[in-house]
Order: sequence, then C-alpha cells, then structure tokens
Amino acid sequence: MKIVFDCRYTRTDRHDGISRYTAGLVTELARLHPLTMLISDHRQLDLLPNLPWQLTSAPTSIREPFVARQVNKLHPDVVFSPMQTMGSWGRNYRLLLTVHDLIYYRNRTPPREFPAVIRLLWRLYHLSWWPQRMLLNRADAVVTVSETTRGLIAEHNLTKRPVLVVPNAADASGGPPVRRETPETGRLVYMGSFMPYKNVDTLVRAVAELPGHELHLMSRVPEPEQARLTALAPQARLVFHNGVTDEEYVAVLRSATALVTASLDEGFGIPLVEAMSLGIPIAVSDIPIFREIGGDAAVYFEPTSPTALVDAVRTLTKPGEWAARSAASVETAARFTWRSSAEKLLDAVTAQSTVSGARQTTR
Repeated sequence: MKIVFDCRYTRTDRHDGISRYTAGLVTELARLHPLTMLISDHRQLDLLPNLPWQLTSAPTSIREPFVARQVNKLHPDVVFSPMQTMGSWGRNYRLLLTVHDLIYYRNRTPPREFPAVIRLLWRLYHLSWWPQRMLLNRADAVVTVSETTRGLIAEHNLTKRPVLVVPNAADASGGPPVRRETPETGRLVYMGSFMPYKNVDTLVRAVAELPGHELHLMSRVPEPEQARLTALAPQARLVFHNGVTDEEYVAVLRSATALVTASLDEGFGIPLVEAMSLGIPIAVSDIPIFREIGGDAAVYFEPTSPTALVDAVRTLTKPGEWAARSAASVETAARFTWRSSAEKLLDAVTAQSTVSGARQTTR
C-alpha cells in the first residue's frame, strides 16, 4: 500500500493548529507505515520529519483543482489531506479529506493573516453548505478531529461518505507533569487567537475581579487589540507575551493556576490537552467540544459570564481541589496522543486501500 500524505498546509515559521496536526500525524504514521509527503515549499521541511517528499503546487494555487494530475505521477493507493480543500479532479487513487470544524459557518470573519482575496473567498465559501458538500462527496472518506464535529457533519448532512474521528493531540515536549498540591503562581494562561468567537473579553473582565491573579496572553496580538483589551478593564493584570517559543509557553504554563478559555466555538482545543498533560487544571467554556476533551477533569463556566469564570477559578482554591484536578487532568490528557491518532488514521487508510484493491480485482 502506497500512502501519500498532504503536508502542504505546514507552516514555514512555527506551527498553527492544522500545521501541528499535520506534523504530529505524519511523524507517527510514518513509524507505522512507509509514506511520501507532499510539500509546496522547501521551508516546510524544517517543521516536518525526515521522510521522502515530493514538491507540488501550493494549495492556494489556481492549479489546486487539478493537483491530482501531479499526485497521480506518484502512483499512490491512498492520499490523506488534513484539509477538505485538496483538489480531486482526475485522481487515480482513494482520497481522505479532513474537516476540523464548522466554526466559520457561525463566525464568518476569516483569519486576518490571509490575503484579501483569500478572505473574500473564505466568506463566500461559508455563506452556504453546498460547497462543503461538493468537496466532501468527492472524497472516499472524511476525517474529523472530534465526535462533536462528526455530529455536526451528520446534523447538516454534509456528506454521504464515511466519517471517521482522528483526534488532535499535544506534542510531548513539555516534560513530565507537575507534582504539587497547590499552584506555583496565580497565573491564568490563555493560548489562542483574538478572533471574536474566542471571546477573550470575558477572560479580561474576570481577571479584573481576581486579586492575586494575572492573565498571560501568549499569542501575537495586534497593538490596537492590545490597547482595547487593556482599556476594557484597566484594573486587570494583563501580561501580553505577543508570541512565545514552545519552551517559553511550557515554562509559563507549568507555573500556572489554570489554563483558561472562554471560546464560544471550537473544533478541538489543543491548548486544553497541552495544559492537562502537564497536570495544569483547565477552566473552560461549557460547550460540547470542551466537555468531550476535558471530561470530569475540567472546571466549566458559562462563557459570556465573567462572574462564572471567577467562581470557576476560585473553585480551584478549595482544599485539595487543585491537586485533584491536576491528577485527573493528566489521566484525561492521556487519551489524546499522536500515536493513537496515527493508528486510527492507518486503519482508515487501510480500509480505503482494501476497497480499491477489491475494485481492481473485480474489473
């Protein structure tokens, strides 16, 4: 069975969510079965494992609808893409596409870092369900990262193809979990973007009501947004890191009281798993996907209520509560590993290869 893994969504500087999903999965899948990576920029190799690769056109190229003509030359049995937008016209192989979430059907503001033309196409794409259905039904199977998103795919009848869950995971770069009875500091850590649906305002308003706590905002944030958040609650203790290395992120996280997020919608939530794997409790929005990830280990709150978040954080100060949540977090996070996800993906790929082989036999 010849597997080709589409790695063209890998970043060239540092990982975002899809880039990390790509690198984590391809690394572990390659340990289970030989494969070839597709890249569109040689710089992507810096964030990918040392594996055979083939250079093809970029996923944003006008050639993308017909990228299969390039991929066909590799004679793959199965191709896996960590996105749903990979072109499929004229393909001679089985194809698995990935849907991470359906966030932008409810929150249509596209990521700011995209060029204007891509942002416009992004908005148009999410005005209706039919483009998504067309793409997914051109695949042979669909992968998603959570049971929550699989349920939404079914609810909106987005595909007739089998839908399989291959979860996200956290990189094992943070070392062993902390072994403490109480938190080291009053830090509350937020890792994520500042898109409107992330609802960072609730975090800022809540920390203003929590003496002895400060909110560490780890990601890059534009200066106007930084000024707006600061003015939102001037008494809040805010620390803007404006982007950190993985090592810096882990160092701050390991000393924290909790990782916090008031997001209104998510496809998964890698920061939750990262924190829990280190034994750091999480205080998160009470939304279905976070219930799926955090289980009984997390402390949940109503995301539009700063007071509810204040109460959630104070819950962790009760005798024995932080230590109990810390231990439960480590156990819960152990469910999400790249190895386990790669095994699930290999099962899905093998099933598609078997179908392809059966069809060839009957011809």
